[in-house]
Amino acid sequence: MDTLVPVDVARADIYSAATLESAACETRNMTDSAETPTLPETSARWGRLLVVLACVLWSTNGFFVKWPVFANWPDDTRGLMLAFWRNVFASAVLIPLVRRPAWDWRLVPMSLSFTLMSMTFLSSMVYTTAANAIWLQNTAPLWILISGLWIYREPFDSRNRIPLVTGLSGAALIIACEVYQQPSATSVLGVLHGAASGLFYAIVVVSMRRLRHLNSAWLIAVNHLTAVVLLAPWILTQTPLPQGIQWLVLIAFGVVQMGIPYVLFAEGLKHIPSQEGAAVGLLEPVLVPIWVFLAWGEVTSWWTMIGGVIILVGLGWRYLRQA
Repeated sequence: MDTLVPVDVARADIYSAATLESAACETRNMTDSAETPTLPETSARWGRLLVVLACVLWSTNGFFVKWPVFANWPDDTRGLMLAFWRNVFASAVLIPLVRRPAWDWRLVPMSLSFTLMSMTFLSSMVYTTAANAIWLQNTAPLWILISGLWIYREPFDSRNRIPLVTGLSGAALIIACEVYQQPSATSVLGVLHGAASGLFYAIVVVSMRRLRHLNSAWLIAVNHLTAVVLLAPWILTQTPLPQGIQWLVLIAFGVVQMGIPYVLFAEGLKHIPSQEGAAVGLLEPVLVPIWVFLAWGEVTSWWTMIGGVIILVGLGWRYLRQA
């Protein structure tokens, strides 16, 4: 099993995710046809376009989180509120795609980890820059690699050596500089939440791989619905309801940033190899801070730029070689 997988997310945004790219790759099983070795060029171009569009939409997570319309929401609860409402409206897009729902006890740790991933990732974006949050979440492949070596006793693939070193180095640079260059409680909370989101995202991806025999749309829907169910009692009783334009922004956040990209990405992977989709997916973390800067003027620190480039080089080395 290829233990190092790419992160869109979030994707992963999320998934947050957060995208859960490896699960989206499995949606090709829904077509009940095997991937052909050589795909027609026209079909491949269409697939690349769909995957690029999905990644562009996924990359707008920071744009939505940083939208000033949510400035009146408290910092300590804003990430949780955004996670809840995004999952509510994303579920409206994802539930109709479900085929063949089935029970497996491993759905429990998967969906709990997805909920924690959503909470920590969006909280990280609230506390620190969008660039810090997305690049720290992109350490998920490192946790997956480590778990494969230590827990599942999988053999070490030498192709993962460079991504492992660069990923750890990039993440360490971002965290260390945030702690020592900007030693505020908010900054520290931001990078810690970001690092935690990468860990939880890794658990989600590993869980979904173990559940690959189940319908992938079902797995993704379970993740989102679990987050809604677990957060609802607190969000609906202890936090204010959205007002006015906030409703429209939240609907767009769930549908445009989370729901629709899943559909586009899954469709795109019917036309191109999954490794090429993984390589194209590297666009997401690059675009996240660009949209936030263009829309809201948030400037990325030099150490995050360098750390992000280091992480990107490692992931690119691993996946562009196979695309």
